[in-house]
This record gives sequence, structure tokens and C-alpha cells, in this order.
Amino acid sequence: MFKALDNIHSLGATAIAVGGSALFGIAIYYLLIKVLGSFSKKSKGILFKSLIKNLKAPLMVLLPLLALNLTQGYIHLPPNMLDAIGHILSIALTITIAWLIAKFTFVIEDLILKSYKIDVKDNLKARKIYTQLQFFKKAVVIVICVIVLAVILMSFEKVRQLGTAILASAGILGIIIGFAAQRSLSTLLAGLQIAITQPFRIDDVVIVEGEWGKIEEITLTYVVVRIWDLRRLVLPITYFIEKPFQNWTRESADLLGTVFIYTDYTIPVKEVREELYRILQESDLWDGKVWNLQITNMTERAVELRALMSALDASTAWNLRCEVREKLLYFVQTKYPNALPRIRAEFHNGENIS
Repeated sequence: MFKALDNIHSLGATAIAVGGSALFGIAIYYLLIKVLGSFSKKSKGILFKSLIKNLKAPLMVLLPLLALNLTQGYIHLPPNMLDAIGHILSIALTITIAWLIAKFTFVIEDLILKSYKIDVKDNLKARKIYTQLQFFKKAVVIVICVIVLAVILMSFEKVRQLGTAILASAGILGIIIGFAAQRSLSTLLAGLQIAITQPFRIDDVVIVEGEWGKIEEITLTYVVVRIWDLRRLVLPITYFIEKPFQNWTRESADLLGTVFIYTDYTIPVKEVREELYRILQESDLWDGKVWNLQITNMTERAVELRALMSALDASTAWNLRCEVREKLLYFVQTKYPNALPRIRAEFHNGENIS
């Protein structure tokens, strides 16, 4: 009877210790979030807002786990069960701490990107920083996951014994793994090379596989290009190492646009050049830097005129080219209709001589 009472007393004490420690951890969590929230309201910076946004979830798990871990000495259970619970708590703590550390990379990202706006026209440096952060953040998270997995596996004694046996045949295993992981390693190295050398960045305007679009996402293994008609072109990251592609915003976003028109030899080039300048001056799309009109080719039937103009970015250049093409065509149609391309023929003694 006394033994049964002792067991009930032990179970009651255990329940009180576990429940009290969990409630204590939750109370500390809400107190910490409240303190961070008050600092966030008083501060104009982004630090405390980022801490709350990114660390709220892992802290909600970590603090009660820490409190439970500290009360293991007050838990009265059989030794085998106590060891199992301690092992589970240790694994849970390891995973949660790794989660918290990984989330800190997001806080660092927010702090760095605060000074770099990617939604402005002159965003070259911002895109460079953003691209590097995207890669290194993913790389750090992967490294943390690998380390945590290794720590958890090594916490099991049977796995440690298996590791000794595996090390004995490490030579053969290393060769097998090397062949199996060759493609994955080359992909990761390609991603690292792109992050450092940056042949393209987030939001760069590129032409790949004959498609015009913007770099939308860069991961460790693939790149997503948002095509002009909102389709997504997904390419392996090694594509940009092995094949040529066009980057229209490598050094700056401004571009030169061209418009070709074909007319008869009778076209007054000077008047067309003056009309081009007038069209550009009236357009809000022209940046005022570069313009010109030249004869770039002559065939037996037509003269090729090239109108050159500059714009702030690729989208603006496209719209400016369309506008200039339409207005120059209208100008030639209305002012010099006889200068449109035509085929001449002469008739002698009833015979057609072209």
C-alpha cells in the first residue's frame, strides 16, 4: 500500500514538474516576444521586427524544451524510460537550436537588404547583393541540416558502431559516392561560381533559349526565368556555365534600341532624321542620351534606315521602339507615300524589262 502511494506521489510530482516547466517556458516565450514587440514599436529600424518575424516559431518550441530539459532531475520514472525521454529531449533541442540558427540567417538577410532597394531603376548593386545572399543563405541552411543530421545519428550508439565498420571500407565507399555525387557536386560548384562571379543576378534581363525574360529565382540547382508573357523557364544552373546567353543588364539597366525601316531611294533622309528627333523629344520613354538615324544598307530595291535610341531599361526600350516604328511609318505614309518600297519596271517594244 505504501509503495502504491509512493508511486502515485512520484507520478504526481513528475506531472507537476513537467507541466510547471512547460508553462514556465511558455511564459518566458510570451514575455520575450512582448519585450521585443515593445522595442520594435519604439525603434525605427528593422532589427526587432525581423527578430519577431523569423525567430517567433523556433523560440516557441525552444523555450519550453529548455525548461523541460532543466527539470529532468525532478522526474521520477524508471531509469530506462528516463534515459529514453532524455535522448528524445536532446534530439528535439538539437533540431530546434539548428532551426533557430538557420532563422538567424534570415534576420541577417533582412538587415543587409534594408539598405538595398531592388524595386528602383538603378538597382545594379542591390541585385548583386541580393543574388549573393540568396545563394549563401541556402548554402548555410544546407550545411546546418547536414551537421544536425550527423549529430543526431551519432547520438545513437549502434550508428556509431556502424560508422566504425563503414570507415574500414571507406576507400571503396568513397569511390562509389564520388561517382554517384559527381553531378550534384558539379551543380553545387556551378552555383557557387555564379554567386561569386555573377554573370547574372536577380532581376537581370536575359535572353535564353530564344526567350526574353527576367531572372526571377536562383537556387543551388536551377534558375527560374520569368518570360515576358509570364511563363516560367526553369533551367539547370549548369546551363549558364556551359552555354552562351545574353544579359542585357550586366553592367547597367539602360539599353540602346534600334528600329529598321525600308524605303525607296527617293526618301529624303534628312527629313526622316529630323522627324525621328521630334518623335523622341515628345516621348516620355526616351532618356535623352542617344539617338541617330543612318543608312545601314542598300539593295537593288530599297534603302535600309536604322533609327537608334536609348532607354532606361529593357521594357522601356521595347515600348519606345514600338512607338518610334509606328510614328515613322505614319510619317512616311503621309508625307512621302511615293518613297515606300516599290518595284520598278520598264517596257520597250511591248516587252517587260525589269
